[in-house]
Amino acid sequence: MLLAAVLDAQVGWGGSRRSRRAPRLKPATQLDNGFTFCRLMYTSVRREREGYGWSTDYPDADTNFMIRLSELTSTKVDFDERERPNHWVVEATDSALFTCPFLMGSDVGTVGFSAMEVQRLREYLLKGGFLWVDDFWGTPAWNQWEAEISRVLPPAEYPIIDLPLEHPLFQAHFNIWEVPQITNIRYWRRTGGASTSERGIDSDVAHFRVITDEDGRILVAMTHNTDIQDSWEREGEDPRFFDQFAPDGYSLGVNVLLHAMSH
Repeated sequence: MLLAAVLDAQVGWGGSRRSRRAPRLKPATQLDNGFTFCRLMYTSVRREREGYGWSTDYPDADTNFMIRLSELTSTKVDFDERERPNHWVVEATDSALFTCPFLMGSDVGTVGFSAMEVQRLREYLLKGGFLWVDDFWGTPAWNQWEAEISRVLPPAEYPIIDLPLEHPLFQAHFNIWEVPQITNIRYWRRTGGASTSERGIDSDVAHFRVITDEDGRILVAMTHNTDIQDSWEREGEDPRFFDQFAPDGYSLGVNVLLHAMSH
């Protein structure tokens, strides 16, 4: 059964943290009654075509994913008294960050961390936190993200690697045979569904890269040259888009979450 059609939550880029929809900031004292989706709020220092900073895919990707997670697995998901998924936005400097074992970031090819954010993110990740970044395309966006995350986790100690498809994450719940390349629905409509590479030959291969600790625990997962979250956010807008992308997008999302939360 398709979810109800979702509203377009995209916002214009202005180099700030503002969004058309007020972020649901997580109180530090909030006690979650099951899994809740936490999204990283950050400041954009550059612009990407069709990118909207931290609020890209927010909030419908967050809520739709939580609903599907509750349907596809036995994971306990936190719903409020109106049966709506509880989801939160956190800044790296918020103490509430440390109540979020799972953290999602979008359009991170625009991110610029402050010195304090670098320190807090490093502390969060090394204490057991998990960050998944998604929806950034091409070489310039990768270079920006790589430079910023290298300030958090220096590559000499925490190198970035491509995760092989033989890794247990890709069989955590569903069998994943390849990293899916999922485009945003606007690009998909413009190309008539003929292309999924939003930056042409500069983004023709989707990557699943990770940073691990010395024991192999994944600290940061990075899906580059793909927009996994758009398959969640836009699942109710066009049945053809749903059929083409949602099964792969949700399968990978569920696997990532279950692996991260059990390791």
